[in-house]
Amino acid sequence: MRAWDLALVHRNSIACVIPAYNEEETIAGVLDALLSQTRPPEVIHVVINNTTDETFYIARRYAGEHVSTHHDDIFTTYVFVHDIGKNLDKKVGALNYGFAKVADSFDYLLGVDGDTILEPDAVERLEAEAETESRIGGISAIYTVDPRSSRGLVSSFLTTGQRAQFAAFTMDNLLRGRNMAVLGGQCSLFSIQALKDVMTANRQSTPWVSDSEVEDSLLSLQLRSIGAATKVSATARASVGGMHTVRALDGQQVKWNFGAIDLMWPGQRSTTAGQPFHPNLRLRWIENASMFFNITIRLGFLLLLSASLSIGAFVFSPWWLIPPAVATLLNLRIALSIKGRGARDIWFALLFFPAEIYLWMRMGHFLRAWAKFFGKAQTDNWAAQAKAERGREAAYLAPLAIGAVVVGGAMYAWFQQSPAIQSGILSLGWPMLYITTLVMTLLMIRKAVRRHHGFTV
Repeated sequence: MRAWDLALVHRNSIACVIPAYNEEETIAGVLDALLSQTRPPEVIHVVINNTTDETFYIARRYAGEHVSTHHDDIFTTYVFVHDIGKNLDKKVGALNYGFAKVADSFDYLLGVDGDTILEPDAVERLEAEAETESRIGGISAIYTVDPRSSRGLVSSFLTTGQRAQFAAFTMDNLLRGRNMAVLGGQCSLFSIQALKDVMTANRQSTPWVSDSEVEDSLLSLQLRSIGAATKVSATARASVGGMHTVRALDGQQVKWNFGAIDLMWPGQRSTTAGQPFHPNLRLRWIENASMFFNITIRLGFLLLLSASLSIGAFVFSPWWLIPPAVATLLNLRIALSIKGRGARDIWFALLFFPAEIYLWMRMGHFLRAWAKFFGKAQTDNWAAQAKAERGREAAYLAPLAIGAVVVGGAMYAWFQQSPAIQSGILSLGWPMLYITTLVMTLLMIRKAVRRHHGFTV
């Protein structure tokens, strides 16, 4: 029986807050999807901020009362549209503005991004799952990027890569007791009481704070710290806006990685104290360690291969075909776990090189984030992402330039060595690379053969 079938005496109240920044292309679809839910929210607050397009005028058409009938229940939803103008706290400020409007009157707050399209039963499923355990402070939908949103060859490639990336991350969370490391702002349902408890425990005047580059990750950590559970739904789904250019993807991923590093780093590098041993950060540490070894293996292989070929010392071994084969198997397993997967998802995995190229791009994002973190310059990564999405950011090319300098410098130094030293470097370098690659291959095999327990992402 559905949760609200027993709600003749009491029905939970849900308020939805949509922070919207230049969403003229998507805001109508977002509101249509929310209003056609099998269990729509009682109220929707569209909080428009820093916007220079027609978002307000499009959203304003939806303002007012909307009545719908689902499962013989009648739902009334009121839509309010607020344009708060210039907002220095950006998305955080918009979320907190919406929270202030609903904090004293509702049981749950549903946060939805201005480019996220919910499946028709997403809210129904999120509420039902949230009600199964009183400790749940927030529950996130399963995200993917709609492949129909791609706009050309590069966009199609990036969209498919993001679908695989989201799928792998979500499956890791599902298989860890559905404990979600990050309650993403794209579509998450929060207990209002849990948000108030976070404010009290952390002496905050608002649930979301601008101290972190990743406000949703910080809030998730704070919820876990007060004993509330952060979960990912097993069934509720939503399509999120993807990045369709290399620049835009770089801006988004660097911001995400930078914010995660800020939370992971022991001590205090900003206004947010690092929490390296927090349970929600385990996947972040694993992801960063994995990326470090991926970079080490690939760069090491290229350098050793080039060095060996330069002196005619390279001997091909078929054993080196095993790691790419295992990586392809793992990528295929991830692709097959995607609900509504298409041919592009399968070929992306089977052809090996598309997934490998996307991984190289992610390694560049990883290096740029760490470099920015250890650099002295303080940058606004929100502004950098927005600039990249407008096609006015060239920093994404930095890893290529630095990589070329490193490889060029290493090869120059190589040719300055005597034959004896060159032989010694190869004799030591190849075995070290064998061992590292073997360990990573075994870890990939473990992930490729693990049971998914019926979960799809």
